[in-house]
This record gives sequence, structure tokens and C-alpha cells, in this order.
Amino acid sequence: MASAPTLTLSSRDLERLEQLLDSPAMATNPAAIALAAELGRANVIEPENMPADVVTMNSRVTCVDDVGGETHRLTLVYPRDADVDRHRVSVLAPVGTALLGLSVGQSIDWNAPGGRSLRLRVTAIDYQPEAAGDRAL
Repeated sequence: MASAPTLTLSSRDLERLEQLLDSPAMATNPAAIALAAELGRANVIEPENMPADVVTMNSRVTCVDDVGGETHRLTLVYPRDADVDRHRVSVLAPVGTALLGLSVGQSIDWNAPGGRSLRLRVTAIDYQPEAAGDRAL
């Protein structure tokens, strides 16, 4: 597996994610623990300074599996908004945690359900709230 790429996070996303992780139910949740570790290594910047090529919360991204060649279009969302049928991936899902803060061109190694290894490379950000000026998201 490749080393973890640098990740960038907005202060707004950090605050909201820390609130999510602050519940007692999350204290022993392996997905929450993994997300907290990612948050701890992030480069945090103000939303208005967020580069448009970084995956933030509520971003719609296009990824390519460099192993199998498949293209995936996903929206990174909070757990309450997750919906597999609509390709809305929770930040608490392993792939969601891994995508958060990546830039276009960066890739992550991820084990899909069933144990299949993937290397997902972010090829485009089709929508990012910060770049669109959507402060509520």
C-alpha cells in the first residue's frame, strides 16, 4: 500500500466532523476512530481559501479504479445523508474517510466489500461547495 497522501480540510468541515465524532457512541466505533486519525493529520484552512481541486464534504467526485479501470462518481456526505443507490458515500465508510481531503490526481488504496483491492484516483471534482460558494453545505 502507498503511504497516505497529504490531505487538506476546511475549518468548517473539521468543526462539523469533530461534532459528529464527539458523541459517546463514536468513542469505540472503528470507522470514527479512523476518521479522527485522518482529521489529526490534515492541513486545515479556511473554506474561502479551499482550492477547487480538493475533496470536501458534499463534494461530487469522479474516481477511476487504477486496478480494474472502472469509473466511479460519488458524493461524500455525512452519515445521515448516505444513500448507496444515489452514490452518496458516508465519510464514515472506509472509502469516504480515505477520499476526504484528497486533491485531483491523488490516489488511495482501498479494499472494497468482498476484499477486492482498489486504487482509486480522483480524476475530477464535479462540484465542491466551497468553490460554488455554498456556505450552508
